Amino acid sequence: MRDLASMECVPCRGGVPPLVGEELERYRADLGGEWQVVDGHHLEKSYRFRDFREALDFTDRIGELAEAVGHHPDIHLAWGKVVLTVWTHKIDGLHEADFVFAAKADREHRAMLAEKAEGSHS
Repeated sequence: MRDLASMECVPCRGGVPPLVGEELERYRADLGGEWQVVDGHHLEKSYRFRDFREALDFTDRIGELAEAVGHHPDIHLAWGKVVLTVWTHKIDGLHEADFVFAAKADREHRAMLAEKAEGSHS
């Protein structure tokens, strides 16, 4: 199993086919974390939060991550919920970079929860 979150998010420059079949399934299995492959085209995950403020804080963190790695998901923000949708527009499908970004988003989520837990114990 690959540690996708520690891999570099190398943007796809186009000209390569999207992931399909067994290769796509291997990446999905390595990613885990309740991410769904939708129609073999994109990744999607819904994160739940206690309120709008927490969801907004997570959205801000994901925005900073997206800028840092140069890979930009669709982000749906609602009260107590953030939905991320990730795919590579240049190939109109999934690339390794999408799975790396998704894993990094999960790592941000875990870090945010850990920070909140530490803050509640001080």
